[in-house]
This record gives sequence, structure tokens and C-alpha cells, in this order.
Amino acid sequence: MGALKPWHIIVLVVVLILLFGAKRLPDAARSLGRSLRIIKAETKGLVDDDNIAEKAEPQHSRTPLQGEVQQPYQQPGYQQAPPPPAGYQQQAPQGYQPPPAQPFVDPVQHRTNDR
Repeated sequence: MGALKPWHIIVLVVVLILLFGAKRLPDAARSLGRSLRIIKAETKGLVDDDNIAEKAEPQHSRTPLQGEVQQPYQQPGYQQAPPPPAGYQQQAPQGYQPPPAQPFVDPVQHRTNDR
């Protein structure tokens, strides 16, 4: 019952010719063939990439490094600034005023928190 019979194919071809016209069918078939070739090449490339990734995986697990930790190199004459004394607070420059507080705006719902 679900078999494709020759008259089904003939009806399909007639409908395609009526829809697209006889001049456009060869171009459409050509572009369909190109698209299928591109898809086939891309899927083959993806499969090849997966195979390469499997081969590139390391065969052994990671092991910790052995040895001592070296101190970073310091240029001669360069000294790191000493930490500030306990209880030290930095003074703001003269005339500095903090920026005014702005209400929070929710970017999703475009509402503010000052209702």
C-alpha cells in the first residue's frame, strides 16, 4: 500500500514543472546537488576532526610537578612598596566629591528600585 508507483513519480514531476517551470528546474537541481556536496564534505570534516581529537588525547594521566618553587625575578634597584601601617586610611584629594548615587535599573524589566 505504501509503495511508490511510476504514476506517482510522473504526477510529482508534472507538479514540479507547473510550479517552477521547465527553465528553472535544471538550475534548482544543480544548486541542490551543490548543497548536498557541501553538507557531505562538512559532515566528513566533522567526523575527521572527532577522530583527530580522540588520537590527540594524552595516554597518561596528569602527575604533579616535582621540584622547588622559585621566587619571581626582581630587577636590581627595584623594591616593593612596604604595606601601609595598621589603621591607615587614605585621604581623598581636596575638592573630591563622590558621584551621586543612582537608582538600580533592572535591565530585564526596566524598573528601578526606588518605588
